[in-house]
Amino acid sequence: MKIKTIKKLLGFATVALLGGLVLTGCGKSNADNSLKNIQNKKELVVGTSADYPPFEFQIVKNGHKQIVGYDLMVAQEVAKDMGVKLKVVNTEFPSLISELQDKKVDIVMAGMVSTPQRKKAVDFSKSYYTVKNVLLVKKADADKYNTAASLKGKSIGAQQSTTQETIAKKQLSAANLVTEANFTSLTSELKNGTLTGVVTETEIADNLVSTYPDKYAVAKVPLTTPKEDAQINIAMQKNSPALKKQINKTITKLQKNGQLDKMFKKAQQLQLEYK
Repeated sequence: MKIKTIKKLLGFATVALLGGLVLTGCGKSNADNSLKNIQNKKELVVGTSADYPPFEFQIVKNGHKQIVGYDLMVAQEVAKDMGVKLKVVNTEFPSLISELQDKKVDIVMAGMVSTPQRKKAVDFSKSYYTVKNVLLVKKADADKYNTAASLKGKSIGAQQSTTQETIAKKQLSAANLVTEANFTSLTSELKNGTLTGVVTETEIADNLVSTYPDKYAVAKVPLTTPKEDAQINIAMQKNSPALKKQINKTITKLQKNGQLDKMFKKAQQLQLEYK
């Protein structure tokens, strides 16, 4: 009896030990290194689409091209708080989520709204900007389009894979929607008359009107921005709680000390300076 009892006890101990090893192994494989990996390489890689002033745009300073703007100012603070350098990767907006999922960038900052659909693919930080949308038109057409019906058959532009594209499809369904991967292509087409209007974020439109008052204006067509499509956030790979916590910490700090508002105004001034 004693020998059998000892054997049983040893058997239970072996099972417990193996179970512990399995759990330990699972714990290691599921460890969250999202922040640690960035700090170890000493570099935060942010993906953006530098065609959306004042959020991100390109300038030439001292003979060198630079990507600047509100998002990049916030990104610099995020990197600073992590104790790493910031690297900017510029690509077309529709490709940004894929670049993030493929781990070619660590985060995405491109005036990106955390829509329910995007939340299925990536995680998002807390919001650092609230969006409203309007219709940008040529200066000469400022009072011409007051309703969605007045745009029937007209060509309306929106950047591909954006909330503006969704809004145009749903709220300006009588118009002919034209999408482009690059936002500046849309404003150029509006300027030369290929497009009647472009659906864009309010501050983007106001910035263009301030920069080019003789070319653009905001139409009176009412556009509604759904609550779930109104928050701009920083995107990161799924299951990155440590990284998300660190980024949220920086955003909260910038909100409390008033730096977010100051950064946005500085970005607007920079756009006027380098128009």
